[in-house]
Amino acid sequence: MSETHAQTAAYVRDTMIPEQAPPGSEFGAIHWLRSNLFSGWLNTLLTVLSLGAVWWLIVHIGPWFGNAIWNANSLSECRAILDGREGACFGVIKDRWHQLLFGFYPGHLYWRPVLALVLMLAALAPVLFTGVPRQMLWFTALYPGVAYWLLWGGSVWFPIAALAGFAVGYAAYLLLARVSTLIGTIAAFLAPVLWWLFASQAVADALQSVIPLGIQPVRSDLFGGFMLSIIIGVTGIALSLPLGILLALGRKSDMLLVKTICVGFIEFIRGVPLITLLFTASLLLNYFLPPGTSFDIILRVIIMVTLFAAAYMAEVIRGGLAALPRGQYEAADALGLDYWKAQRLIIMPQALKVAIPGIVNTFIGLFKDTTLVVFIGLLDPIGLSNAIRADNAWNGIYWELFGFIGLMFFIFCFGMSRYSMYLERKLKTDHR
Repeated sequence: MSETHAQTAAYVRDTMIPEQAPPGSEFGAIHWLRSNLFSGWLNTLLTVLSLGAVWWLIVHIGPWFGNAIWNANSLSECRAILDGREGACFGVIKDRWHQLLFGFYPGHLYWRPVLALVLMLAALAPVLFTGVPRQMLWFTALYPGVAYWLLWGGSVWFPIAALAGFAVGYAAYLLLARVSTLIGTIAAFLAPVLWWLFASQAVADALQSVIPLGIQPVRSDLFGGFMLSIIIGVTGIALSLPLGILLALGRKSDMLLVKTICVGFIEFIRGVPLITLLFTASLLLNYFLPPGTSFDIILRVIIMVTLFAAAYMAEVIRGGLAALPRGQYEAADALGLDYWKAQRLIIMPQALKVAIPGIVNTFIGLFKDTTLVVFIGLLDPIGLSNAIRADNAWNGIYWELFGFIGLMFFIFCFGMSRYSMYLERKLKTDHR
């Protein structure tokens, strides 16, 4: 190479190479199949076996759905229409959907549970989603009284008197917290209980006699179906979370009496089957109430289900508290925060974030456990399926009823699971 050429030759490229398309096997459907289904001999074998299983299900179950009968008034009519072919008889769903959803609730009053469900979604919106105006939290606080009045009917003053119990508890706290925070806290719990047991009914009756306002009452034995499961499940979920937080904090407390009570309650409830507590609610709870007290069976079941779920929730939240490093507590002390401010602003938000999977898992288990109320005479969807099959028209039908019930429970539980994942992504603060 000459000296002149060596001085003029460029060793650094001053232009970019034009982009080229990647190989066909590195993008699109082919790349996805190779990466996810055929990435190795084991994955390939599992994919082939899975495809075979799916094909087997389609061949054997497909005709059962394909020949499904929706318009029939009895199982014998379905079989006559099928004429020896395999097929599902979904006519039972069309014929008894109102029982599966509402139990024996009066048909001309279906608008009341439907309205209660719509209002429940509106009440949950400001709790579940940050984009909803915070002013709606007032409606969320008042919704339990509105829902009770819509579902059970009767005097409008009874739920108002019941909600007034919380105001009584708050007033008791403000009066006695000046003496001692512990005394004020105890009074905040005892005052509403005493109000509900001894004063609320009398106040409601007095107001009803002066200003009679109410709608047609509905007895609890007419409740059933998914309406009953939603009432028990949603109420138990809403009440067990705050109660579980208090039990978890009590179990970690330095006060011996508070810790002993919380530990004893949690261990006792966790050591007893839920069905035992339901029988207690059904048969024994009235013995511990003042003579003449009429306590609704559904409310008794809600109390027991809530206490049962709260014990498990307390342990889930305690796990979240244990996962926090000691430095978080020391930081709260360094900022000069008292116990409750430290828990509200620093400790509990982080602990609840860590415990989200366990919390939602407890919620899902609680919602599915509502089917156990069939053993104490309440007609949840499983109990109604037995009542439907006892009718001569539908005697002998199984898969269609239980499949529909299972699908509905799956939709509810899958929705809770998806919301849990959404919440975890929203609260994720790391960059991994």
